[in-house]
Amino acid sequence: MSVALTKSRCINALKCYASYALSLFGSVRIFHRPLFVSVEPAAVCQLRCPECPVGQGEKPKVKGERIMPREVWERVLAEVAPYAFTVQFYFQGEPLLNPNLPQMIAEAHEAGLYTIVSTNAQALTPELAESLVAAGLNRIIISMDGLTPETYNAYRIGGDIEKCKAALQYLRDAKARLHSRTLIELQCLRLRTNEHEWMQFKRQYKALGADRLVFKTAQLYNYKNGHPLMPSNPRYSRYIQGSDGLYHRRKLHKSCLRAWSGCVITTNGEVLPCCYDKAHAHAYGNIMSAHMNELFGNEPSLAFRRAAIRQQPQICQECWK
Repeated sequence: MSVALTKSRCINALKCYASYALSLFGSVRIFHRPLFVSVEPAAVCQLRCPECPVGQGEKPKVKGERIMPREVWERVLAEVAPYAFTVQFYFQGEPLLNPNLPQMIAEAHEAGLYTIVSTNAQALTPELAESLVAAGLNRIIISMDGLTPETYNAYRIGGDIEKCKAALQYLRDAKARLHSRTLIELQCLRLRTNEHEWMQFKRQYKALGADRLVFKTAQLYNYKNGHPLMPSNPRYSRYIQGSDGLYHRRKLHKSCLRAWSGCVITTNGEVLPCCYDKAHAHAYGNIMSAHMNELFGNEPSLAFRRAAIRQQPQICQECWK
């Protein structure tokens, strides 16, 4: 099953697109609930990736556990299941560090939701691969930014590429045993350190055990004077050198459907507008103290969307969606 197209979900989707269309004409009103949510199963990680706030120990200090408590997940599922289509089990931390993740996926699957996990795969064992696939997981993204220890560890500091390669095999084997259609996606950041391997990725991803390969551009900090991870070909970078010799973000579109169609829910139940709000600067409130229909259309959420239309928030300027 991919997703259950219920009447309430379809009506909610129509309301979402109508609301977004009105916003383009200056009328920011919300009369729907999110079509998708990104749930943060864990706010910790084993790796020290240089461009990740969690990896660099810069995750905002929040009340509550670093692993999403059971009562928060139950509230989230009850609130979003009737109207949403998708649950993404990732934000900033490593999802597989939550021991309840297979059960969370199974419950979302039973509710007719499409489920996605994105992971560094360092904790993925044969038993966990079996549990994830058996839970009905629709798609799993394995982040692997190199084909050798040298290129992989240039970004995934503290990780082991052999664990990534083994995880892909575990998932492929579990799919075969369970006759599953779980999509295994291998994801690679385009970096200067691995650009000589991009063609190898294209030739080898299926042999590694993946069904699909996706390249992504990297979000970098302190890029104005260039960055050692920035690809040599500017076509594959989010940043371009200007006539002043400095690097600037490429100009993007002025409006964003994501601010209308979804949100992020952190381990402690805080509701954020999107995955670029890494510092929790634009929180709508907490799902443990208010219902989603209140949070998704309250004044903080409307104020953010009004500003987002004009790309005023810093996180909108960083966005690459």
